Amino acid sequence: MKIKTVIISCLMVAAVLVMGAKEEKIESQSAQIAVMKIGVVNIREIFQNCKRNESYRQQATTEQDEVIAELEKLAKQIEAEKAGLKTLKVGSSDYMELMKELMSKQANLQAQQEFYKQHIELKDQQWTEKLYEDILKQTAVVAEQKALAVVFEKDEVDLPAANANDLMLTIRTHKILYSGGAEDITAEVMEKLNIMESEKQSQK
Repeated sequence: MKIKTVIISCLMVAAVLVMGAKEEKIESQSAQIAVMKIGVVNIREIFQNCKRNESYRQQATTEQDEVIAELEKLAKQIEAEKAGLKTLKVGSSDYMELMKELMSKQANLQAQQEFYKQHIELKDQQWTEKLYEDILKQTAVVAEQKALAVVFEKDEVDLPAANANDLMLTIRTHKILYSGGAEDITAEVMEKLNIMESEKQSQK
């Protein structure tokens, strides 16, 4: 009986020690979470207001104006040839030759319109991807400088929504509901991106 009692006593002591260790670990983890510094960044604000966006939009507008002027010039040539076609006898050699040239120019115009559309879309995508990569890199730099453990994206909700689909998309993608205790490092990240852009422009 004494041996059984000793064994039970030892097991009870071991259980108490294990429970105590677990509670101590939980308290330690809770303390770490309590002092963990959290940051937020407004990605949309950076995209809209950084110097790189301004430079890119100016460049894109200039390129777009040049493309539009080129396509309009080709379209006017086509319209002029259409008018000239009406002055020729239908089925004549001159008529058929001009018809062939006209159809070739129309096909060329459509091809160029589609090409420039895809070109602009691809260029915008590549620019957006590069800027987002740099935002992530500079966010990491600022976070390390400020000893932040985690940085979340702080987005702004546009309500009322335009339609039900936009509303559901907002609800599904809006993850940070409150960030009052987090440090907003949007300005610092944007400043670093602006410095990068200024250095890039000075090298041209």
